[in-house]
Amino acid sequence: MSRFKNEVARLESHLLSLRIGCGLLFGVALVMGLGWWDAPRNLTIHNPPDLRSGSTRKWWEVAPESVYTFGFYIFQQLNRWPIDGEKNYPRAIQKLSAYLTPQCKSQLESDAQKRQIAGELRGRTRGVFEMPDRGYGDAPELRVKVLGRDRWVVNLDLATEEFYGSERVKQAFVHYPLQVVRLDVDPEKNPFGLALNCYDSAPQRITPPPAPVPSHSPATAMQGS
Repeated sequence: MSRFKNEVARLESHLLSLRIGCGLLFGVALVMGLGWWDAPRNLTIHNPPDLRSGSTRKWWEVAPESVYTFGFYIFQQLNRWPIDGEKNYPRAIQKLSAYLTPQCKSQLESDAQKRQIAGELRGRTRGVFEMPDRGYGDAPELRVKVLGRDRWVVNLDLATEEFYGSERVKQAFVHYPLQVVRLDVDPEKNPFGLALNCYDSAPQRITPPPAPVPSHSPATAMQGS
């Protein structure tokens, strides 16, 4: 009888250990399932444009050239008024709001209101473009300053032109220090995972590039001599 009781006790102890083991396995599986469910379904990888020599980088790193391209593209679109600045500028701010921080969007909306009151929008067209020899490839270390893993300063040297009808009313060469930050919150609306945070410091006028000297053919030179 004693041997029978001991055997029953041993089996009950073994069953208890099995139940505990099953409980632990279930807990581990539950934690793994929650981790899998919480893991991102898509990852945005920022590869440099030129991959001829290959590229090895951590998936969360953003290449400086990608930051520059993003900053220039968004800023250029904000300053593209093809028909009427009074309509195009506010519309561009709203259209690109997913690529702007809330603070930057508020600043741009305030700027649009000030320009409208000053009469600097109605009937005007505007565009900005890179100045010659002042793009990213000419001085990469000067064009993008890395402030941290999630913050950069993009230095753009751009020519700005505004027209009222067919008359050019503005031509300026300006250095724009733009602040770009990581904002990976809505991949559907912002697949870049970056956002423009307006200016890092006040834009500054720069010296315009020298005008190219026209070349004269020998015949023209002889006629003018």
